[in-house]
Amino acid sequence: MCEAQEINAEHKDLIHDVAYDYYGRRMATCSSDHYVKVWDQNSEGKWILTSSWKAHSGSVWKVTWAHPEFGQVLATSSFDRTAAVWEEIVGELPGPGERGTRHWVRRTNLVDSRTSVTDVKFGPKSQGLQLATCSAEGTIRIYEAPDVMNLSQWTLQHEIQCKLPCSCLTWNPSLNRLHPQMIAVGSDDPNPTNGGKVFVYEYNENSRRWIKLETISSLVDPVHDIAFSPNLGRSYHVLAVGTKDVKILNLTPVDDEQSAQSGVTKLDIETIAQFEDHNSLVWRVCWNLNGNVLCSTGDDGSVRMFKMNAINSWKPVAVLKGDSAQLSHAQYNSISITNGSTSIPFSQTARYIKLGSISQSRETPWH
Repeated sequence: MCEAQEINAEHKDLIHDVAYDYYGRRMATCSSDHYVKVWDQNSEGKWILTSSWKAHSGSVWKVTWAHPEFGQVLATSSFDRTAAVWEEIVGELPGPGERGTRHWVRRTNLVDSRTSVTDVKFGPKSQGLQLATCSAEGTIRIYEAPDVMNLSQWTLQHEIQCKLPCSCLTWNPSLNRLHPQMIAVGSDDPNPTNGGKVFVYEYNENSRRWIKLETISSLVDPVHDIAFSPNLGRSYHVLAVGTKDVKILNLTPVDDEQSAQSGVTKLDIETIAQFEDHNSLVWRVCWNLNGNVLCSTGDDGSVRMFKMNAINSWKPVAVLKGDSAQLSHAQYNSISITNGSTSIPFSQTARYIKLGSISQSRETPWH
């Protein structure tokens, strides 16, 4: 979070998304000023602005990295009703002193949406180079690059219609070949009478189309973010949802005769944890690589971390309140987290300190 605070100075407007690459050494940000910026971490741990460009003609909502197997590739989604795919090129540019300059090239512009494209995510690398978008019109679109060496060619493979506007989506990253491709989508529709705001879809190999498995009827509040946990050998899936609180759900495939005959997975859905620690809207949820630690951010200006223990019970373990180095000792000790009916001082939990900062690189050229 320290990095996110520092990079505000480099953007002219509100930052909507921050994404790290696969190795955690590169960071991309996008904002309301229509710009995307890429930062690299140097050997001293400092984040250096290496690229900045105007990516869209409207606010850029989301930015995401492709797996490095496909090169240095980004995708962005915007209020201007488009999604774009960008590739970093290292080559020789005209002009003195620009040999070996890195610059980002727009490889394709996806213009099928008639409304704001609210989220964009690359699919699991085991399925090739796939890209899913969702929009405020309630449509999920799945694209595929048939030739990963030619990112200017993308084919619209599927269109999935939701009954509500879509705000966020997530691919199930399971590596189990017995698990079909799965996508969960959230809606920020504010009307609770419209029913559940999370939809789960599965790709059916027999019909070659995406089938809705479940509408999670217990989630009727606007959903701002959603994320499947990495699946390291589990027989079930774990889904985190950010609404007015943080919810963690188990999605367990049910093996019965009906599912076997239809070829459509039936899910047993259970809410295993719910945290209201933010006492405000929750905007982002994300997992660690092992899938046993969940981070969330909210309108309370904090990052909160929740961890699963040995008996599969989820507990809050840490709170990040801005830059802890700037808190007085009294302020630091006054921060607490709630564990059931017990209030635990923040000083007795994990403490985070700033390791690096963003250098002021306003003179960096963009291409």
